[in-house]
This record gives sequence, structure tokens and C-alpha cells, in this order.
Amino acid sequence: MSLTALPRIELHHHLEGAAPPALIRDMARARHVDISGIFGPDGGYFCRDFPQFLDIYEAATSVLQGPGDYARLTAAVLEQAAAQGVVYLETFLSPDFCGGRDLTAWREYLHAIEEAAAAAEAAHGITLRGIVTCIRHFGPDKARQTALCAAETAGPFIVGFGIAGNETAGHPRDFAWAFDMAREAGLGLTAHAGEWGGPQSVRDALSDLRVDRIGHGVRAIEDPALVEHLVETGIVLEICPGSNIALGLYPDWRSHPIERLRKAGVKLTVSTDDPPFFRTSMTREYDRLADAFGWDEDVFAQINRVALDAAFCDADTRAAIAKKLEPADV
Repeated sequence: MSLTALPRIELHHHLEGAAPPALIRDMARARHVDISGIFGPDGGYFCRDFPQFLDIYEAATSVLQGPGDYARLTAAVLEQAAAQGVVYLETFLSPDFCGGRDLTAWREYLHAIEEAAAAAEAAHGITLRGIVTCIRHFGPDKARQTALCAAETAGPFIVGFGIAGNETAGHPRDFAWAFDMAREAGLGLTAHAGEWGGPQSVRDALSDLRVDRIGHGVRAIEDPALVEHLVETGIVLEICPGSNIALGLYPDWRSHPIERLRKAGVKLTVSTDDPPFFRTSMTREYDRLADAFGWDEDVFAQINRVALDAAFCDADTRAAIAKKLEPADV
């Protein structure tokens, strides 16, 4: 089996962050909104660092103004992901952007997203599940409202709760109430940490939020005791190498710590984060990892088994996806 034929599971993915630039431009043009400054000369998103990325992300998201727009977005994103061999995708969804954290509005957005996801599954064979995500730099009070939206819509489609945004804003313990509500609703828990906040941010997310997975988490490599703790507890890291390199966290692929973490025994997965913003795709991630570290089909198959075990979906969905990971000759 070649790398191109490998079915893939992706666990760290932002729906708005995967929006094709052409789609966002078309929506902006239709609404007479000028966001031309977020695009580079080649028509793609243009960002130099993480703060600018956050600004561009929110500017792009501002033209998504109703459930119908999110249905279009979901359809476009899933078609592209399926073309990259992704068979199961967990994406971050934020009621902050989908109805301003109003529960009734959130349900309308969610219905549109689910309908588009069902159509994409029928057409392309890709399964989508949602992780409701609060925005850290919006503050803990808004996170509580987001957690309520998550708890009230938890079920087969909404399977997790997380936190994203600026890691330097506030402290994980400020968001403990929101995570407790999500936990009580039976949702899987994840948190962005260990990217810009350093290894201590991973420790804080684990102790204060009691999450099941860590988004990114790569800075854990700077703390051997933390690496050992991750191995002992089986906490899974949702690693997005292309994103880390594009934003300057590491200078190149060979400098990225993903292989050192894997060899140390840390459970990890590979994802794209916000693929068009970082000029990446699942195919590119796989190709660059193979080039940098010699990863072969067996390594990637192991990565996807870890991802399947760590997925927040129900048992029936997990069993169905497991069959898609089996070699074609089995």
C-alpha cells in the first residue's frame, strides 16, 4: 500500500480555518465586504505569525453569516478532506461564530452543518463529528455560554468540547467550570496547549481541565518529566506539524519534535489544523513526515490506529471507521 492509498483520521481541525479562500472571497463579494487585505498575491490567505493569523481567521469568519453559509462551508471542506484520503474528521465548531452563543441560533447552525455532513458522507464516504470549542481570548464567561450550547446538543454528532484561541489569555483554571459542564454532558475533552504557552501550559490543561487529549502539545518535548507523564497516562497529542512550521514555532520539518515524541512513546496523531491558512493538506503532512523522518506505511497506520482509539465518537461509528482502516486485501 502506498501513502496515497492510506485512509486517514484527522482529529485537530477548525471548520472555518479550512474554508477555501475562493469560497470566502465569493461570500465577501456577495455581501460587499472588503476583506482583500487578508489575501496574498497568489489569492491564498496571508499571515506571518500567530497574532496576525487570529486576526485573519476572524476576518474570514465574519463573512459566514448564517446557517446556509455554514452548510456551504461544510460541504466544501468535506469534499476537499475526502480528496485527501480522510475517512473520519473531528472539527472544532464555535457557537461564538454560529449564532453568538444563543442556543436557539446554535441549533439552527448545527442542523445545517449536520445536513451538509450527511450529504458529504453519502457522496464521499467521509464521516464528520463536531467538537464545540470556546475561544480562550473571549474570556471564561462566554466560555460558560459555549459550554451550555455544547451540553444541550451533545449526542451522536457533537462528541467533544475544547478550547482554542490565544494561549496567553487567562489561565486554564479560569475555564474549569465550562469543562466541568461539558464533562457532565458526556463529552470528550481537549484543549489547545503546549504550542505558544510552553510545557507548563500542558501541565495546567491536564491538571485544571482534566482533558483527554491535548491540541498541539509539542512544547512538552522541552520537559522530560512531562513527556514521561504523557507516556504513563496515555494522553494523546493532536499534532499539526505544518501549522507549527508555518507559524515559525520550528524552522523546518527536521527540527519538529514529533519524531522524538513518538520514539519516547507518546501517543500522537497528525492533523492539518487550518490547512489553507498554512498551505498544507493531509497529503502534504504525510509526504513531509516521510521525507523528514522516514515514516512508512506501518508508522502512519499506527498513527491512525491511535487516532481511532482517541476519537470521541460512539462505538458504532468507531467500528465502522475501523473497517475503513483495514488493508484492502483483508
